[in-house]
Amino acid sequence: MTPTARLAAAASILDSIAQSRQPAEVVLKAWGQQNRYAGSKDRRAIADRVYKVLRARGRLSWIMGGREDGRALVIGSLSALDGLPLEEIEALHSGDGYGPRPLSKQERSRLAAGDGDLPGWVASGLPEFVVEDFKATYGEGWTEQARALMAPRAPIDLRVNATTDVDAVEAELRDAGLAPERTPWSPWGLRLASEPPPNVQALDAFSAGRIEIQDEGSQVVCALAGAAPGMTVVDYCAGGGGKTLGLAQAMKGEGRLIAADVVRKRLDNIQPRLERAGVEAELVLLGQNGGGLEALNGEADLVLVDAPCSGSGTWRRRPEDAWRLTAEEVERLHALQVRILGQASKLVKPGGRLAYVTCSMLTAENEASADAFEAAHPEFFPVAVTAPWGGEGLRLRMSPATTNTDGFFFALYERAA
Repeated sequence: MTPTARLAAAASILDSIAQSRQPAEVVLKAWGQQNRYAGSKDRRAIADRVYKVLRARGRLSWIMGGREDGRALVIGSLSALDGLPLEEIEALHSGDGYGPRPLSKQERSRLAAGDGDLPGWVASGLPEFVVEDFKATYGEGWTEQARALMAPRAPIDLRVNATTDVDAVEAELRDAGLAPERTPWSPWGLRLASEPPPNVQALDAFSAGRIEIQDEGSQVVCALAGAAPGMTVVDYCAGGGGKTLGLAQAMKGEGRLIAADVVRKRLDNIQPRLERAGVEAELVLLGQNGGGLEALNGEADLVLVDAPCSGSGTWRRRPEDAWRLTAEEVERLHALQVRILGQASKLVKPGGRLAYVTCSMLTAENEASADAFEAAHPEFFPVAVTAPWGGEGLRLRMSPATTNTDGFFFALYERAA
């Protein structure tokens, strides 16, 4: 493909992402499958352009006069991110072959004007409606938090299976041509750089169950929850099962572990991961109102609620989600989180514990949801938790700027005996 054809393809893919709820990587993969003529270098260049645009979408839209279509965003990226002069951008938009059509008068005018005086929310890279939340939470350091969340590509973290020696796996990955590093907080974690992107699932260590892809923040959360051998533990919103595996590792094969979710496909996807890791868990399909575990009411030693949330703590991995989120959706999620916590709390036995986790950076989904649960359930009292990076609190926040993990919120409660 020519450079101009790559630009046209990137613009088309960005439009597809905007019209879809699927992750950008899924849309990119589908495009590659439908356009076999694109070689690996072409696909890589197009993907790089797409992600560069998604990470800077607010700024690029501002530069292009508020336009949000793929063509405008790609044109803006050539100027703002690549630093190309107008003449070179015009040359890339000749309309020849499969390249993009010539620039309009308005497009040339916007490029000539440059960034101008950017509003704070545009400069931060965040959606406008979350900026005040960041300012209230992080004070003068809010822009640093925003940049760490939106700008860099996240590393790829691996969790080594408990039955496997971490040193041995590290050596195995080095023999495979990779350069793993130990994660600073999780004793089971290994970190790979995002560039060049490694194909982890093609590794023998992955297929044999010696490693799983799991952000260090999620590994830390599983450790903080306090699962131990002999317990009855419920992963109430199991999703893809990453934390189920982490809890199983802490339980060392002793006790009862239940993974529950409202979506059958998610549970079906967990089973192969359990088998690959050599651990067991009961899989329970919940009803849409959370029913299905009534027989376990008052019996669980630990219930972990990794609640549905905006995923704002993972925007460095999925920047497209930042531009799909609305204030109304955050309020809906807050109400859902409070309801789920109330349902899950019924499972906890006297003296047992309830862990609340989100991968969000937003107060409405974190402190506000915890406040609402505490007000409605005085039989649960907060438990102090010591963060592995230092400090103790009743509620912990993990953010990319301070821990180089995905953003997470964690609160732990104990039910009065």
